[in-house]
Formats: sequence, structure tokens, C-alpha cells
Amino acid sequence: MKEVSIIGVDLAKQVFQLHGATAEGEVVFRKKLSRKQFLMFMQSQPGCVVAMEACATAHHWARTLAAIGHEVRLIAPKFVKPYVKSQKNDMADAEAIAEAGSRPTMRFVEVKTPEQQGLGMIFRLRDLLVGQRTQVINALRGHLAEFGLVAGKGRENVDKLRAVLEPGAEGADDLPAVVGHMAQLCFDQIDSLSQRIAELDAQVATASRRSRFSARLQRMPGVGPISAMALAAFAPPLQSFRQGRDFSAWLGLVPRQHSSGGKQRLGRTSKSGQRDIRRLLIIGAMVVISGTRIRPPAESSWLGRILARKPRMLAAIALANKMARMLWAMITKNEEFRGGPLMAN
Repeated sequence: MKEVSIIGVDLAKQVFQLHGATAEGEVVFRKKLSRKQFLMFMQSQPGCVVAMEACATAHHWARTLAAIGHEVRLIAPKFVKPYVKSQKNDMADAEAIAEAGSRPTMRFVEVKTPEQQGLGMIFRLRDLLVGQRTQVINALRGHLAEFGLVAGKGRENVDKLRAVLEPGAEGADDLPAVVGHMAQLCFDQIDSLSQRIAELDAQVATASRRSRFSARLQRMPGVGPISAMALAAFAPPLQSFRQGRDFSAWLGLVPRQHSSGGKQRLGRTSKSGQRDIRRLLIIGAMVVISGTRIRPPAESSWLGRILARKPRMLAAIALANKMARMLWAMITKNEEFRGGPLMAN
């Protein structure tokens, strides 16, 4: 058998498709293996390049295969798609992954550590619980509005509805008993979710204190424990980016390009990068901009000039871009936060 230089693996839950090729791209084998057979087969192979799509379970298999001597390359699925020939199936996907993984200019995804994935799990679960709490609050508001009990949006207005439904409150005795019972179920669910979210917030704060970068990053306005933890969980080592502009582009905080013929055409924000960090930075930027209503920035400052000529949301995205570049500099150059966009000229 010819020497295998790269193995493309199309991951799945139970059945994996493999495509082995030489350095010249000649096919050596095509195999379909079960989960147990896959690990045994890879242990029997001499060390080579193993390419996989960066999808579910990819980071686990990347760590496992690296431990037995293989060089693992994870590729974003959107970079694999152009190499799929004709019809899409597992065999064609595995061949496309091997082809993409052998390209010298291909960009690869950093393999995450178990600790990073653990932080990511805290973040995702907290997001899920916050979404569920919002869903229950909105359902409660909608149902009670049918009985003339109206409250504004937001968690802070739940207590107003709770007070309205207390025995003896005006109009509460006229409601059917089932309404009060169902509303109490909603209140119990909201309280339970709030308690779990508070517990996760405590874990976030603890994890944030353990990071040597977290306290430094939080000195920047608009960056809190959750944003700092999201950077630790979802971002690759920032030293892998050549400059801060590359990091902000990876986050999707730059315009989408439609340039051709030497003429630049810039469109809306690309949103092609890590959405969780991007969302948190934009939220943090909006908090900073909201603070300018109390303490307006100097008209000559960078933020003052942006707010004078652009809508607030567009200014927030521009500020988030600037924050991302400053975060890159703080981590890669081991610097402290200095001044900030409110004072920068």
C-alpha cells in the first residue's frame, strides 16, 4: 500500500467515512467505519495529517488523535464546501475534507482544550436559561393581558404582575381560580430559572477571577466577566492573529466586501465570525454609548465625532470594532487599558 499522507474524516455519531490520500493526492483508501473501528484503525496508522470539519465532537476527536501521534487540522465547513464534487454524500465529503486540508493556504481552526469547552458550556447553558426565562415572562404577560392585566416588558415588571394577583388586590378576586393557579406556576418557573442563572453567574465570576487576563480586560468600559469568559472560551490564542484588525475581522465586525476591478465596494457588517463575542462587544459598546447621555464625550474625541455623524447602532459597531482591536493589543502585548475611545482623538 502506498504511504498515506493525509486522511480526511467525515464525522458522524456512529459511522465515520475516511478518505486516505498520498502527498500527490492519489487515493489510497476509502473506508466506512463504526465509532469503535475508527479509533482502532487510526491507532494502527502511522502518524499523518488528519483533516476534519470543525463541527460537533471535532475538538474531542482532535485531542484524541493528536495524543496518538497524528497532526490534526480542523477546517471550517464553509471552506470545505467548494471542494465537494458533484453530488453530496459522505464519501464526497471525506474526499473534499482531505483536499481542503492539503491546501497550503487553507486556514484552520484552533483545537479547544477541555477547559475552554467547559467555559463554553457554562456560557451556552446560561444563555439557554436566560432565553427560557424571557419566554416564560412573555407568555405570562400575554396571558394576563387577555384579562386586562398589562405590564411592561422586562424582568423588573414581573413583581408588578405578582402584586396585582395577590389576594385582595383590585380585580384579582374577579379572575377565575385557574388563572391565579397558572400564573403561580409561571412565577415559580421564573424564580427557579432566576436562581439557576444566579448560580451560573457566580461560576462565571469565579472562572473570571482565575484568568490572568480577565481582571485586566474588565478595566475596559463595556467589558464584564461574561465578555471576558467568552473570549477565553471561544477565541483562539490571540497571538495567532497578526494584528488587531485581523481579530476584529475574525469576529465579523468589518464591512462585507463586494469589490471587483480595482473598485472597492463595502457593504453591511459581515457577521461571518464568532457571534457570541461579537454580540457581547456590541452590547458593551451600546452600554458605553448610553452612558454618553449622562457624560457626553468631547466633540473632538473619536466617539464624539462618530456619534455626531452616524446612527447610534452604527457607532456601537464601530466602537465594538475598536474595542476588539484594543483587547488584542492588551493580551498580545501584555498592556494595561489606557484612556479608551471616549478620550482618544
